[in-house]
Amino acid sequence: MVISENELKDFLDAKVLQYNTIDFIEPDPISVPHRYTLKEDIEIAGFLASTIAWGNRTMITKNGHRMMDLLGDSPYDFVMSHDENQLERLDGFVHRTFNSEDFKYFIKALNHIYTNKGGLQQIFIDNQTKTSLQPAIHALNETFFEIPHQSRTRKHVADPNKGSVAKRINMCLRWFIRNDNTGVDLGIWKNISPSKLSCPLDVHSGNVARKLGLLQRKQNDGKALLELDTNLRILDPNDPVKYDFALFGLGIFEGF
Repeated sequence: MVISENELKDFLDAKVLQYNTIDFIEPDPISVPHRYTLKEDIEIAGFLASTIAWGNRTMITKNGHRMMDLLGDSPYDFVMSHDENQLERLDGFVHRTFNSEDFKYFIKALNHIYTNKGGLQQIFIDNQTKTSLQPAIHALNETFFEIPHQSRTRKHVADPNKGSVAKRINMCLRWFIRNDNTGVDLGIWKNISPSKLSCPLDVHSGNVARKLGLLQRKQNDGKALLELDTNLRILDPNDPVKYDFALFGLGIFEGF
């Protein structure tokens, strides 16, 4: 598919308007952090829901809400004040390869981050660069596993330094940083620029991006993410990740 840059921008901008609407929320995992108004509740709900965001969208969303129910619908309070007995209520939770032992560790690691590191947002403020949040995702990975953990749980937090596209964390960051004025993305992290966000790259968005000429690299890896980010920032330097809605909608709803 060969079209001019202006035509591509007009096409994708129209798709953003089509899909970046309030109707997007309910069937999507973003509905999980939308349950809350307290900043820390939104952060923890969003981080946990995005962590399990692979597979069937309906099941991801259902299990994300189930996670919040298991946390007594007060995720920040549970993270900060739980005891070992309360962690037992998480027994039996499973989403694909994410099980109750992983869930329990995430609660402990989040407690460590909010108690000793100033919270999730502070890690990204301290480790962002002028153009990227990928080094901050690496710092999150390192911080997250500072306390004793099972090796199996490490696969649930991506590390860009190992070539990962960190799709789920990049999606979570879109939720927290981007303010789209339509009520979809939450925009609670005011002091990190949306211009630094990276597109949540997966099979669907990658295939659409290749058909549109936004991505040449064959495999979905860190180099592909950089290529896609570079091209999306040409189309909109200030809000490049709004095009996630276009790529998602074209891939999932239109079979593009």
